[in-house]
Amino acid sequence: MTHECSRAGCRREATQHIVWRNPRIHSADREKIWLACDEHAGFLHDYLAARDFPVTVREGLPS
Repeated sequence: MTHECSRAGCRREATQHIVWRNPRIHSADREKIWLACDEHAGFLHDYLAARDFPVTVREGLPS
């Protein structure tokens, strides 16, 4: 099974996951995950970080 990048319009295979949460509505133990290809991992990270969301990029895909 292949996983596609979460960036709008991108159909590339995801190689990383972007882990984030909105602290205004999510508790500290809640994590949301967006999948990202190598090209869009930085874009998705920066998009979330600009909104002051805690965000990390992890290599590989979630199981």
